[in-house]
Amino acid sequence: MNISNQEYGELTKKRSPNSKMYKTLPKAFLIGGTICTLGEGLLNLYAYLGLKEEHAAALTSMSLIFLSALLTGFEIYDRIAQHGGAGTLVPITGFANAVVSPAIDFKSEGYILGLGAKMFVIAGPVIVYGVSASVIYGIIYYIIGLF
Repeated sequence: MNISNQEYGELTKKRSPNSKMYKTLPKAFLIGGTICTLGEGLLNLYAYLGLKEEHAAALTSMSLIFLSALLTGFEIYDRIAQHGGAGTLVPITGFANAVVSPAIDFKSEGYILGLGAKMFVIAGPVIVYGVSASVIYGIIYYIIGLF
């Protein structure tokens, strides 16, 4: 079956559901904002309890990662993501969810070949890109610093 790009585009438009952006954008904004507000509240709480700013920030990140992993394990984070869409992907909690979800899905295949091997299926490319980009940036920064 040979069809042109234009025909394929028209076929895709017919078969794809229309996005209701007037509903999805506010939900993503509210849920993403709620996650970020929770993070800010934790940061203020830890600072109020007497932690230095850098320690409070680290503990806030760890708390958000832990809560995201816990909610993913209880299948609550996925229900939140159904409503929040990209609002749940952007904060650090979305990255934690991307690591924990495949680990849970493949746990039945064993701890090494299942959990260990599949844990970074989704998050792995993000880590590789981040490390690669930081190395390239570091080299460029070093070269510029020589002049």
